[in-house]
Amino acid sequence: MSRLNRNKGVTYREAGVDITAGNQAVELIKQRVKATWRPEVLTDIGGFGGLFALPAGRYREPVLVSGTDGVGTKLRVALGLDRHDTIGIDAVAMCVNDIIVHGAEPLFFLDYLAVGRLQPERVADIVAGVAEGCRQAGCALIGGETAEMPGFYGENEYDIAGFVVGVVERSQLLNGSGIQIGDCLIGLASSGLHSNGYSLARKVLLEIAGYGYNDWIPELGKTLGEELLTPTRIYARLVSDLLPRFTIRGMAHITGGGLIENVPRMLPSGCRAQFFLDSWPIPPVITLIQERGPVADTEMYRTFNMGLGMVLAVPDEAAPDILSYLKAKGEPAYQVGEIIAGDPGVELVRR
Repeated sequence: MSRLNRNKGVTYREAGVDITAGNQAVELIKQRVKATWRPEVLTDIGGFGGLFALPAGRYREPVLVSGTDGVGTKLRVALGLDRHDTIGIDAVAMCVNDIIVHGAEPLFFLDYLAVGRLQPERVADIVAGVAEGCRQAGCALIGGETAEMPGFYGENEYDIAGFVVGVVERSQLLNGSGIQIGDCLIGLASSGLHSNGYSLARKVLLEIAGYGYNDWIPELGKTLGEELLTPTRIYARLVSDLLPRFTIRGMAHITGGGLIENVPRMLPSGCRAQFFLDSWPIPPVITLIQERGPVADTEMYRTFNMGLGMVLAVPDEAAPDILSYLKAKGEPAYQVGEIIAGDPGVELVRR
């Protein structure tokens, strides 16, 4: 007699993985995903790979530029508030903002979502944010993966990461090599903390200051949770608008490591960035963190963006026209410093 019973036994669902819920989640996100697609997308949802065709004849020497990132412990804020419809914007922003500094146009994006228990409605909220981020960046959400991992993540926990591919003509590739002494530094305003420094921010604001996410903070004009979940700005369309019109010699995305760590990444040998403190406004949430810590200046400038999400190095003579153009478009931007002679690095000075 065979001891194999094909009709009974432990199921994958009993082990914590619900395939049916996964299929339901896919159905909930299909339309939002398809709404991001560009004409170059050749695939459909459910395939093994995402297909994207570069437009024939558009590029002479196309260079693909890729980036990947997550959103760090900002996820703890989303979980604490049980609000998940904006965290996907952050996942897109952190990737896209990295590749546009090279002059690349974002083409397509993929996300990876790992969950302790697959809750279709929550997954739909998260992916809706990813789709909105892709819409803002002008790229297609071409694929993704949702992995249910019981025993690895808590039942209500998850993590998200993204991957983006862009393209730029080789002759238009930006790597900072053209930056010169005397160039002007222009800062594009951030929307707040973006997605960096949240471990320090939560320690100061939640543990030391004793705030709760739902507390109204007069200095912020909103609750703490609303401030901390403000999505990261996506600069793709703004940068693509500037590049054909003005000479931009280098760009730095002010992400983890702040101004001190990120600006030197665009500097050639012999060039140093000098920032003029008080030449741009510091967001209230950043001031609040520094005061409630307290946190030293150096630690602040190597942890947070300090109100600047992107820094551009431009010829000094072009700076007034660029600033005027941005002002006319309603884009907050500031002349924040200059390039001086020295080893690649950052100086913070008061004029």
